[in-house]
Amino acid sequence: MYETRKLLIFLHINPYTTRPLLRKILQQDPSLTTIFTMSPQTIATSYAIPLKRATAFHHHLHSDNLRYKMERFMKEFSIMTILDKDYPILLANIPDPPLVLYLAGDSALLNRTPALSVVGTRQPTQSAFPAMERVLSPLIEAGWMLVSGLAVGIDRFAHLLSLRYHGTTVGVIGSGFHHIYPQQNISLFQQMARNHLVISEYAPDIRPQRYHFPERNRIISGLTEATLVVEAKARSGSLITVDQALEQGREVFAFPGSLLEEKSEGCNRMIQEGARIVLNTQDIVESWPK
Repeated sequence: MYETRKLLIFLHINPYTTRPLLRKILQQDPSLTTIFTMSPQTIATSYAIPLKRATAFHHHLHSDNLRYKMERFMKEFSIMTILDKDYPILLANIPDPPLVLYLAGDSALLNRTPALSVVGTRQPTQSAFPAMERVLSPLIEAGWMLVSGLAVGIDRFAHLLSLRYHGTTVGVIGSGFHHIYPQQNISLFQQMARNHLVISEYAPDIRPQRYHFPERNRIISGLTEATLVVEAKARSGSLITVDQALEQGREVFAFPGSLLEEKSEGCNRMIQEGARIVLNTQDIVESWPK
């Protein structure tokens, strides 16, 4: 039988595992061994899941193919679990921390401080990048790390700024490492995996799904003490990250924008509701959580 952390990884890559199910299993049996002795009927009853799903889950529990897959993933990438001593403290303290993380790059960056999450629209205005460069480049040069989602738009700008000013950056993606999305960021992913860090809570063979991206937002905000929103519409996906940050008790910053610009409406509304307005670098430094 594997050690507990390896059992956690094995259970995590079972295609019939969900975060809530895995959390229940870990809570009921911290050694993670009992589940392997259960029948499908007992699994269904104990964890309140349909018998059909429990049967499929049970089948994969005893699958040699799944064991081979796990061993392959462990050779390809670093894997961190919530049981590990070096699991990032900030992330461990969020309401729903990922139980398993797949890492490509320098895992030490997970505990790097100060670190700022940067999010925003996938279709930024022409003024977004110069505004980000003006405010963020002094932070990068002072050793601050930027965390974002390796998407197009503001996310990409944040990562590229870190590279341009010789800083450090972490990307949190919504798919497995074998299926980088969007494809135009594959070269950026490769560069970050060599010299920085990319992480995912999805096993390497998992393709991107629409619901993955709201899920990964809690990790983006959870890795840092504050999140900066650069541009966002009133109903932007970036506001999900803001909600997650607030739920996690983290600080929220926002760039203001023109009343005539739709992509500033979300930020302006956030500022009206209490987010800290950012007009220059010092606004972030002086309001940084102590």
